[in-house]
Amino acid sequence: MGASLDFFSPAFPGVLMFTLMTFCLIPELTIAGITRQYKFDVKLQNVTRLCHTKSMVTINGQFPGPRIVAREGDQLLIKVVNHVQNNITIHWHGIRQLQTGWADGPAYVTQCPIQNGHSYVYNFTIVGQRGTLFWHAHISWLRSTVYGPLIILPKRGVPYPFAQPYKEVPIVFGEWWNADPEAVINQAMKTGGGPNVSDAYTINGLPGPLYNCSARDAFKLKVKPGKTYLLRLINAALNDELFFSIANHTLTVVEADAVYVKPFEIDTLLITPGQTTNVLLKTKPHFPNATFFMTARPYVTGLGTFDNSTVAGILQYEFSSKTLSTPSIKKLPLYKPILPPLNDTSFATNFANKLRSLASDQFPANVPQKVDKHFFFTIGLGTSPCQQNQTCQGPNGTRFAASVNNVSFALPTTALLQAHFFGQSNGVYHPDFPSSPIFPFNYTGNPPNNTMVSNGTKLVVLPFNTSVELIMQDTSILGAESHPLHLHGFNFFVVGQGFGNFDPNKDPANFNLVDPVERNTVGVPSGGWVAIRFQADNPGVWFMHCHLEIHTSWGLKMGWLVLDGKLPNQKLLPPPADLPKC
Repeated sequence: MGASLDFFSPAFPGVLMFTLMTFCLIPELTIAGITRQYKFDVKLQNVTRLCHTKSMVTINGQFPGPRIVAREGDQLLIKVVNHVQNNITIHWHGIRQLQTGWADGPAYVTQCPIQNGHSYVYNFTIVGQRGTLFWHAHISWLRSTVYGPLIILPKRGVPYPFAQPYKEVPIVFGEWWNADPEAVINQAMKTGGGPNVSDAYTINGLPGPLYNCSARDAFKLKVKPGKTYLLRLINAALNDELFFSIANHTLTVVEADAVYVKPFEIDTLLITPGQTTNVLLKTKPHFPNATFFMTARPYVTGLGTFDNSTVAGILQYEFSSKTLSTPSIKKLPLYKPILPPLNDTSFATNFANKLRSLASDQFPANVPQKVDKHFFFTIGLGTSPCQQNQTCQGPNGTRFAASVNNVSFALPTTALLQAHFFGQSNGVYHPDFPSSPIFPFNYTGNPPNNTMVSNGTKLVVLPFNTSVELIMQDTSILGAESHPLHLHGFNFFVVGQGFGNFDPNKDPANFNLVDPVERNTVGVPSGGWVAIRFQADNPGVWFMHCHLEIHTSWGLKMGWLVLDGKLPNQKLLPPPADLPKC
């Protein structure tokens, strides 16, 4: 490739058995289509930020966790060993997991969690994908500290569809909590109210100089003049969509969710939890006699509390000692970007509308032109009753809840995929998830008097290779709000979006069926709707949920069951022998 990767941790010189030690591979030293082996030790580690030290769950003692690097066509064997008391699973966010649903990772959906003292080898092959994804814990709120980049390089000899960058740098957005996030969500679920918010946002685990006691904990991107850098942006934050900008620099968007897009220039971008965006940063031709902040802060549409703070990293140009002394660089002017207002839905909409697939011969946009199954899902918040003799902190003494088509999803105690595969679904789930709201109402108008949700473990069942169109409609029951929805097991095409209530008689005429963006996570607009299409060509049970973790905790999630096809390559493979047990 000729591009260097700015690793979080050093690469080991050779390939060793993952049962002996952890290692990272330098892709330039390997050939395409190989098996890459990693070992993830889930362990506690003391970490200090904002003058606060705490013990937290990590992978290999790193925060953020280690980087996975592979090429399209490679097989990955990642052994996860659990040394902590918490149950754990890992999700390889955006990997399609063709026939390998057992490796997808969401707890009690595709697997039972890995318990203390046990291990599990995630075994999957990367088929037809390349770009930036990430991995994270997929149980409770452990992904607040358990996450890291997953970088898929093209097959050897296959170039990017844009200029070869001088260097590639992952930039991972996250959150820092002085408290234990597990205690935060446990308290919220106990009281029925909203959770406490994070204490800071982070870039590559560092809050930056705009926070107290954090002047030295800043990510610094050191660049050379006249070079092009590929920034691999990942939003791994639990609960916040983020605006991002670099002062006095223009970025060129070239990829979203590991799919190339038609390049376009922006000063600021929006990235929701679960989304990735690759941008090209072309540095100034000469040393600019200045340094520059790169900052991120939240895009907020809901009525709840949020972390109203800004994370900052520093873009610093390398200089020659002949022209500038070290003390002089500290005196250079520091420029700060201007980010949109916190509730700038207009910016969010305009940015989303700029994203288009390449739709080229090499990278076609295979949008389903014919639809077999139409679905209409309402997405939003609601309430559930408080337990008897208890006072809850939700609206009017109730508990906060969230739902899809008024069904607040209840996770079972048996993994759904296991129950399906072995024909033991009775009592575990019901195959009757409603394809549209049972009680239609004015979704974005005055909310109905009854805000209560129903509860259940229901799945949509699809024959193999069904073409699906899904309209996701935000509701104003407890206030309109943006919801980043993530679909496991599939990429989908975003064929349309709008505000107000979706009109099935008028809105489909404006759908883009030529070059819509292809994603795995999409924001349902606040007070609006989004339309997606996908081909159900991957057998298994696939989770779909809001990537705002509090909404998932409240039940904004559901599942799709795609049945086996007739051919061998259309069938879910049997579970591995070390699949964890509940």
